[in-house]
Order: sequence, then C-alpha cells, then structure tokens
Amino acid sequence: MTAKHYTLGFLGIGLMGQPMTLRLLEAGFAVNVWNRSADKLSVVAEAGARVCGSVAEVVAASDVILMCLADTAAVECVVNEQIIPCGGAGKLLIDLSSIAPETTRQLASRLKQQCYMRWVDAPVSGGTVGAEQGSLAIMAGGGTDDIEVARQVLQPLYSRLTHMGPVGSGQTTKICNQMIVSCNVLVIAEMMALAEQAGVESAKIPEALAGGFADSKPLQIVGREMAADRFEPVKWRVKTLLKDLNMAGDLASAHGSAVPMSGLAAQLMQLHGSKGFLEQDPSTLIKLYRSA
Repeated sequence: MTAKHYTLGFLGIGLMGQPMTLRLLEAGFAVNVWNRSADKLSVVAEAGARVCGSVAEVVAASDVILMCLADTAAVECVVNEQIIPCGGAGKLLIDLSSIAPETTRQLASRLKQQCYMRWVDAPVSGGTVGAEQGSLAIMAGGGTDDIEVARQVLQPLYSRLTHMGPVGSGQTTKICNQMIVSCNVLVIAEMMALAEQAGVESAKIPEALAGGFADSKPLQIVGREMAADRFEPVKWRVKTLLKDLNMAGDLASAHGSAVPMSGLAAQLMQLHGSKGFLEQDPSTLIKLYRSA
C-alpha cells in the first residue's frame, strides 16, 4: 500500500494539529478527524477532512492514527479509554504529542498486547510556522518497519525525520530539545530586557547577532516579538515549556542525573505562569524581567 492510499485519522486539532492536518489534506491524504472541542474542526472540515463523532469512529475508519494532544494525561486517557477498547490488528498509531517516555513505552506495550496495534512516538519541533510550512523536525522512536510507514505518511510535515531508537526514544529526544529551547528563550528575554534598560535599540539585536554564535531560531522569532511587544497571536504556550521542563526534571531524577539549568528554567517558567501567563506565548517572558 502506497503512502497516499493510507487513510489517516487525526486526534487533536489544536495549534499544531490544525496546520498539520491541512498539509496532509493538501498532499492528497484522506483524513478522519476528532477533537474534544468540536468547534475547532470547522477549518479542517472545510478543507476536506471527515469529521467523526468519536475516537472509536476515527480508529475504525483509519489505517494510521495520528495524535497531537496536550500532555501525558490526555494521551493516557484517550489511549486507555477510547483507542484500546476499539483498536484493530495491523493499525499503526503515531503519537506527535510531547509526553513522558516511560508512559509512552507502557502505553505502546498495552496497545500491542490488547489490540495488536503498533506505536511510533514522533514528537515534533518547529512550532506552528514549521507545521504550516512542512519544515518540522521530527524525532521518532519505534520499530524500523513502522518508522518507514511514518516517514511516508508524515512526509508533508517535515524537513527531517530522525529514527532515534526504540519506542520512547523520540520522546526522550524531544525533552532534550525542549531543555535547549526553554533555556534559550529565557536568556533571550533576560538579554532583551537588559538591552532595553541599557539604552540599546533592542529591535536591532536579532539582526545584529544573525549568523554569529549567539544566533538561533528562537532569537529571530521571539527576540523580534519581545522588542515589538507583539505577543499575539499565540503560537505556543508557556505551560507547554513548563510541562516539558518538568519532564526533564523527572527524567533526570530517574537516571540520577543533574539538570540545574533546566531546573532553574522550570522555576522561572513557573513564576511567570503564576502571574497569569500559562496560556500565553513565551515571548511574554520578557515581562518577567522588565518587572524584576
């Protein structure tokens, strides 16, 4: 069966799920969709997605089921309560969410034992812009044959898909990614606030540092947003980075490793979130330093 002959299911049509679904539709895939809040399905429905009334309906109608859910608890709930009871042998589940590696391994084992479905963990990096442009970086864990299916199905979404090892390896790699991203965004906010206080035209900093050792994609995106006080539309959320930093701490504890920089980043992210910014874009982190 060629890639475009796979019928896809997509669970979770949010900030990332919507642009990913649109790209899959544009590439010619048939996509069955479900979302906890049905009002978020109108855009993908207008683009040709088939709206389903339940997860069970998506699973029954699809060869490959993609998930992009908020956190570990959401994935556990959907898999245990709605996929396993109706799963079918030979189907593949690809989890694009960012969740705990150990939970991923447990759920994958349960899915295989109880309904003979396979699992690939394939968290993504690149944000909504990467999803819209099909330039995401995907770090994947799973068996070789299943990874090859994932490469074909997800091809409209990524510029790079790397097989990191067995199930769970993709999620561990995503935690590593988020440690770098979160610490980077925090120090960018600190630096931009200092530049403003020191009388530098902060809007020029991303341009001035472009191509040097201090340059990064976060600098070019959030640095410009911070300088312009442009915090909307929300493209990712403070609570997402906090969730991933907390998972980094849990992973480090499980392996007896120290992650002091990420630990401090988690505390700063928690402090910012406690001021009402959990649902806001991380570019708002500059407000933490402006008020310091």
